[in-house]
Order: sequence, then C-alpha cells, then structure tokens
Amino acid sequence: MFQKNLFADVKAGIVVFLVALPLCLGIAMASGAPLFSGIIAGVIGGIIVTVFSGSKYSVSGPAAGLTAIVVASVSQLGSYEVFLAAVVFAGIFQLILGMLKAGTVGNYIPNAVIKGMLAGIGIILIIKQIPHLFGYDKDPEGDEEFIQMDGENSFTELIHMVNYITIGAVIIGIVSFLLLIMAEKPFYKKNKILSNVPGPLLVVIFGVLLTLEFRGHPLLSIDPQHLVNLPTIASMSDLESNLIFPDFSFVTQSKFWVIVITLGVVASLETLLGIEAVDRLDPDKNESNTNQELLAQGIGNITCGLLGGLPVTSVIVRSSANINAGAKSKLSTLIHASLLLISVILLPSILALIPNASLAAILIMTGFKLTKLAIFKEQWKFGFEQFIPFIVTIIVMLITDLLKGVCAGLIVAVIYIIRDNIKSSFDASSELIHGELYYLIKLPQHVTFFNKGYLIKFFASVEPGSKVIIDATINKKINRDSRDVITAFIDSAKKRKIEVELIKYK
Repeated sequence: MFQKNLFADVKAGIVVFLVALPLCLGIAMASGAPLFSGIIAGVIGGIIVTVFSGSKYSVSGPAAGLTAIVVASVSQLGSYEVFLAAVVFAGIFQLILGMLKAGTVGNYIPNAVIKGMLAGIGIILIIKQIPHLFGYDKDPEGDEEFIQMDGENSFTELIHMVNYITIGAVIIGIVSFLLLIMAEKPFYKKNKILSNVPGPLLVVIFGVLLTLEFRGHPLLSIDPQHLVNLPTIASMSDLESNLIFPDFSFVTQSKFWVIVITLGVVASLETLLGIEAVDRLDPDKNESNTNQELLAQGIGNITCGLLGGLPVTSVIVRSSANINAGAKSKLSTLIHASLLLISVILLPSILALIPNASLAAILIMTGFKLTKLAIFKEQWKFGFEQFIPFIVTIIVMLITDLLKGVCAGLIVAVIYIIRDNIKSSFDASSELIHGELYYLIKLPQHVTFFNKGYLIKFFASVEPGSKVIIDATINKKINRDSRDVITAFIDSAKKRKIEVELIKYK
C-alpha cells in the first residue's frame, strides 16, 4: 500500500511540476520581477509552506492574483529589493492574522461563489492559454489579468493571435491534446507500462521530440521565443547572483506599510479562497485548518522575502492538478518543488526545449476539469439563489480579477440571503372570525432595519375595522427603524378603526 501511494505521489508531483514551471516563470515575467524569483517562490511554497500547512493537497506558489500588486508596489517603492522587505513584513502580518484566528473568514464564503470561482479560473485558464497553443506568446504565461501586458485583453488577444499563428506550435498542440485524451482512456490507465507515465509527462516528451524534429524546417521550426524561457544557472556563482536580498531602508515610510498591509490582506484572502476551493475538490472531503494555513503562508512569505522570491498563496490551478493527478499525500507537493529546483539547475538545456504549446495544452485540460458543464447544470438546478451568484462571480472574474469576482458574487449572494431572511423571518396570518377580520404577526428574535420594508408593506395591507395582534413573545431586540414603523402604525390605528393588541411588546 505504501509503495502504491508513493508511486501515485511521484506521478502527481511530476504533473504539478509541469503545470507549475511555466506559471512560476510567467508570473515572474508578468510581475516585472527576475525569472528566478518565480522559481524560488515555487520551491518555498512547495516545501516550506507545505511542511507547516494543514492542507493535504494544497499547492502554494507565486499567484497571478498578486501580479498587479507586485508591479504597482515595486514601482512605488523604487526597487525589487525594497519590495522584498515588504513581503517579509506581509508574512509577519499573516502570522498575526493566523494567531488571531482570522482564518475563519473563509467559512463565510457561499458554496455558489466558491464554485463560480473555480469555474471562472478554469475559463480564464482556457482563454489565456489558447494563444500559446497557437504559437503566440506575446503575453507571458501566468498572466490572468483582463487587460494584458501586450495591450490586448483576454478576448481581443484571441482575435489578434490569428495573425501570428505558428504551424509547428499548432501541430504540437494538437498532438498534445490527443495524447492527453488518450491518457484518460481505460486502455491507457489499465496498461501496466503506460499507466506509469502521466499524460502531461508524455506530452512534454513528445513536445521536445517534435521541437527537435522540426528544427531547420522553414515552415515547422519552433522559434526559441515559443519555448520555455529559463534563467541561466550554470554554476554556484550563477545561483548566488540570482538570489536577491531585501532592503529594509524604507521601513520608516508610510507608503511602505500601506503596501505591507495590502499585500498581507490580499495574499491571505486569496489563500483562504484557495483552501476553501481545494477542500471542495478534495476526494477525501478533508477540512483544512485555515488558521494554520495563514501561519504556514506567513512563514513562507517571510522566507520568500528574505531569499528574493515572489509572494506566495495557495494556488487553485496547481492544487486542482495535484488532486486530478491522483496525489495521496503532501509528498506530491514536496516532489514538485524539488523538481522545480533540481531541473532548473541541472536540466536547463532540456527544459529550454519544451514548447509553450505543450504546456498550454496541459493547462487547458486542467481548465476544462475546473469548469465542467455539469457544474453549470448543477447550479441551475439549485435555483436562481445559487445560479446568479455563481454566474456573476464568473463574469466579473473574466473582466476584472479573482478577488473582484468573488466580492461581486458574495454581494449578490448576500442580497439573496437578506431577501430570503426578510421573507421567512415573520410568521404572519389573517383569519375571519365571527365576521371580524383578525391579523396575527409574530416578531422574530431580532428585527433589523432590513425588516422595515416588510413591516411597512404588512401594515399597509391591514383592512380598516380589523384587529391586529403583534406577538413579541420570542423577540429580544428591535432595530430603531423597525420600531418606528410599528409605533407609527399603532398611532395611526385609531384613525383607521383598527384595534391593536400587543403581546409582550416592550
């Protein structure tokens, strides 16, 4: 059993490594940071955070959702070194949040919004990777922003790429898709030899072989710009030169602390959302300790800041790839991080032959698994209260970013919750007894200003000459606005010849 689980984790670790490599490099490029900073973040997220994390399948690393903050922060602070100091203090801020038990915030995000976030990430992943699949790599891997670095947006890029299609990349992309589909078939999974080779690894192997085969061919040759772009680490001195250390000289400036708090809050929110999403995907239905996760992320970001890495969060794309690849324990995450470091240092020439089209195919398939049609059907079946927040989250994510999408979905979900609570909070009825019309309204334990509209509507519907019983037996508190509505009705009741009886109403 141990050997079987070990092999499953090794396979999953390889898959996550292949997903994480282009994202770590692409996010670093999109952030305007050194390429190696993305690798450092991936390694620290995969090892340091994993060791302290309470989540079994979550994979942490540089997050696309922080790209805009990184770019703006480096610009405001004047250098990447000063920004690293902010990352260190943001990590300390996360430690404080964890100790204050702030991780419970994630428990209040509705399921419809979490599912919308997962589906939205899947759709964004597909849209963003299609240009890479066709050999157009102007916008770096890992950029999830609607407005892109190349001046296009997520949708215009799809039109613009038509003018830059690379035939060799398209062929590699098609072959990659066929191999991934084949790897999902029963005959592949049941074969003793083939089942030991993860589909994404097969895709990368064939991608490298086709890249070599197409060399020198004028129509099919793959230009280096369409291959994985790696930092050069040929010796220990190269490794040392790629390590950047923080500059703490700006700690007395107010703008430095604004960036620290912003970075700490956004990174924590993205992590909590990521952990909630991972728990939804978890086949074992584990519930992660979110406070422990904040502590783990804090330790990870302190380490990243000290060693020159980008800030890290729990990342849904890598985590879902980990689960889909059949991971059994944290070992798969540790393996992926080790492969990131070892391969960049020892195998850069081989990695530099991997076409972006192959990696795009892997990421697109990951996106399809996150945004299955069945999820949309399920949310529709649950009614508008679930479907509208779900779809709003997706739409806003597509045209802005993850956090704005989640906030929009959350607002819509809260509106539905308030509406339903207003409808169900009062037990009201009317009955004709011996020719006289009686109304009974039972006040709930807490009457808030949200209930004001309902009370106004109810009292306006009361017929003149009737009797109204207001039962406050279980009521504990009435908001001033709602109390004023009840008082106004009682004052006007005599003019309307309405008899009012109060039961334990204070």
